[in-house]
Amino acid sequence: MMDRRRFLASTGAVLLAAPLAAQAEQADRVFRIGVLGHSSASASAGRIEAFRQGLRDLGYVEGKNVALEYRWSAGNQDRLPELAKDLVRRKVDVIVTHSVGVLAAKDATTTIPIVMAIAGDPVATGLVASLARPGGNVTGLSLGTEDGLSGKRLQLLTEAAPKLSRVGVLWNRANPGVASQIADIRSAASILGVRLQLVEFRGSDELKGALASLAATRSDALIVPADAAAFQQRAHVIAFTARNRLPAIYAQRETVQDGGLMAYASSQIDLWRRAATYVDKVLKGAKPGDLPVELPTKFELVINLKTAKALGLTIPPALLAQADEVIQ
Repeated sequence: MMDRRRFLASTGAVLLAAPLAAQAEQADRVFRIGVLGHSSASASAGRIEAFRQGLRDLGYVEGKNVALEYRWSAGNQDRLPELAKDLVRRKVDVIVTHSVGVLAAKDATTTIPIVMAIAGDPVATGLVASLARPGGNVTGLSLGTEDGLSGKRLQLLTEAAPKLSRVGVLWNRANPGVASQIADIRSAASILGVRLQLVEFRGSDELKGALASLAATRSDALIVPADAAAFQQRAHVIAFTARNRLPAIYAQRETVQDGGLMAYASSQIDLWRRAATYVDKVLKGAKPGDLPVELPTKFELVINLKTAKALGLTIPPALLAQADEVIQ
């Protein structure tokens, strides 16, 4: 009969070996991350690189312990559900997505963790139960209701072009996250004494038609809310504003880098980088429903002076002084 000392020693060895084996298996595993994008690889290059850098900072090396599988809808929202289902069929370990892609992913799976890199108000749209306790399989980063941000854009636009009285607003009705932005713009417009001309569309395919109808409104300027479809088609929007000599303000710095006039927004590059920390926690065993949703912490005003000159617009020095970046 095995004596008590030998029994305890053998039992301890087994107990010690179990976690070591699990750690070894974890170290040898290549995690698969599905990236579901509403636009395209080229349009989202800066954001994706920020996400990849975030992963590298946490010790993930592509091809060694992590692999990324991309699915792009090229601005066609109708493709998102099938692309999400494809990632589910591939049995990825986690899905990272943004905007309306989060809704498509949530409809496709209730078990695979979903990390929001950028989303509108996730509580209002039913993605999570609450910001503090999301529940379910969705967590990540949210723009919240963008309270104050959209109204601030209108204020900045009036500072850049003090004589404007009618402002056009592009409204993607297919994106539930835009509704709260419209409400914020309306509230600011009533205070600033500006009339709004809302131009509705549904998805990227209808955006060009919306711009054509906007041209007939004789608006003095344009606001483009935070919306994936509008971002995907930003080249068309920039060209439209140039042809019609319309000052415009956007919700992404990339649009200004591409020739838009102004942007005031949370740093989406920063949000995508921070999304990597959620992926890391999930891959290490954390439940998405237990990880609080975080809101933006970094905001920036970007102004393109070259575009201002082309529009015949002189940006007031006080406004330039507020800018985080001025593109000459």
